[in-house]
Amino acid sequence: MEPLVLSDASRTLAGILLVSFVTIETGGAYLVKISTGRKEVTEFQRGFARAGHAHAGVLVLLALVCQLYVDGTDQSGLIGWLSRSGVAAAAILMPAGFFFSSTGKGRSQPNRFIVLVFAGAVLLGAGVLSLGIGLLIS
Repeated sequence: MEPLVLSDASRTLAGILLVSFVTIETGGAYLVKISTGRKEVTEFQRGFARAGHAHAGVLVLLALVCQLYVDGTDQSGLIGWLSRSGVAAAAILMPAGFFFSSTGKGRSQPNRFIVLVFAGAVLLGAGVLSLGIGLLIS
C-alpha cells in the first residue's frame, strides 16, 4: 500500500484545523459551565451554544476529510479554493454566527451576527458540491 502524500496546501490546512481543536475544547468547557449552572444563560443561548459547539466539531472533522480528497482533483482557481477551503471557512463562520449572535445578558433571539451562519452554510454547500463534482469528473 502506498503512503498517503498530501500537497503542501492540504498539509498546512490540516495542521491548522487540528490545532483549532483546542478552541473546540474551550467551547466544551463553556458548555460544562452552562450545564452545571455556573453560567446563567437563556434557553435560546443554551441552544445556540450547543449548536455552535456541535457545528464547530463536525465541520472541522469534515474539513479534515476534504483535505484527503481535494488533492485527487485537478481543480484550480475559485473552484479549487472552494473544494480545499470552503468547508474549513464554514467551520469558522457557522459557529461564530451561533456564538456571536447569542451574546449578551438575557438575549432571547439572535442579533445581526446570525448572517455568519447563513454565509457559512453557503460556503459549506459550495465546498462539498465543488469537491464532489471535482472528484466525479477527475
